[in-house]
Amino acid sequence: MALHVPKAPGFAQMLKDGARHYSGLDEAVFRNIRACKELSHTTRTAYGPNGMNKMVINNLEKLFVTNDAATILRELEVQHPAAKMLVMASHMQEQEVGDGTNFVLVFAGVLLEVAEELLRMGLSVSQLIEGYEKACKKALEILPDCVCSSAKNLHDVKEAASYIRTAVASKQYGNEDFLADLIAEACVSIFPDSGSFNVDNVRVCKILGCGVTASSVLHGMVFKKEVEGDVTSVKDAKIVVFSCPFDCMVTETKGTVLINNAKELMDFSKGEEVMMEAQVKAIKDAGANVVVAGGKVADMALHYANKYQLMVVRLNSKWDLRRLCKTVQAVALPRMVKMFGSHLVVKPRE
Repeated sequence: MALHVPKAPGFAQMLKDGARHYSGLDEAVFRNIRACKELSHTTRTAYGPNGMNKMVINNLEKLFVTNDAATILRELEVQHPAAKMLVMASHMQEQEVGDGTNFVLVFAGVLLEVAEELLRMGLSVSQLIEGYEKACKKALEILPDCVCSSAKNLHDVKEAASYIRTAVASKQYGNEDFLADLIAEACVSIFPDSGSFNVDNVRVCKILGCGVTASSVLHGMVFKKEVEGDVTSVKDAKIVVFSCPFDCMVTETKGTVLINNAKELMDFSKGEEVMMEAQVKAIKDAGANVVVAGGKVADMALHYANKYQLMVVRLNSKWDLRRLCKTVQAVALPRMVKMFGSHLVVKPRE
């Protein structure tokens, strides 16, 4: 029978079995440096155009295979406080610049590795902080002399493409020349004079059947969907947007109907058909020729839409509906009401 060895009273008695307690400032600093180094080594092999992909499974069991450090850190659950600071710095780099997220992690990891060696040699933490602050000031003095080119006219597509090419090469090596021209054309077309640029205004629509070199820039909005009805093309479109289903408004209560003869059976749905046709005809009379619905499209509504030559588009995503409203400057109607001219948006394009 094994002899029971009691725990010593004090702080160790309050911890679980196997827990370790580190005391002293130096030991805590070494543990923080080790956590940051582990995070830096995780993303270091994904750096650059030849970086390896990482397989990440988040808490929702969703699989990601990517070498983008921003995506990897977004899906990781980092618990260590010191490592969280590196993650926050990487996120700030992505928000401010849009590139160099992995560089922030790798550079910080190398600085901490050197700091650990200096700490073990006997230097204090305050001395290291003072040295790094002096190095930062010196680096800011030297960096302006290392500039190879500077942006003079961001509204020039060729000049903008030369700056974009470096960032694209790290993710699409070999296609950077072709993609940089497309990205520059898309960015310059929506770049305002004020300088405030919304990155959500540039979207990517992936279509199966060809390669990267078949890509092109389209001004407007593209959805990877087919229209619901027979009308597939409209010129000088007048658009009405509904955030509700394209169907008759019905109550949520259930009812029981007693039908005694064949005539009552034929007249049962006649009122609904008349109401649906009146609503579709009102949309046509208001001048609209394109209907965008944020929900399901009923067969009866689609029948009358084809009858009155209305093109029907169904968007299941509320985000796509919002982007469409922003693109065409429309207001999404929450329910099918009597149409007026102010509800329509005229887009003189096909």
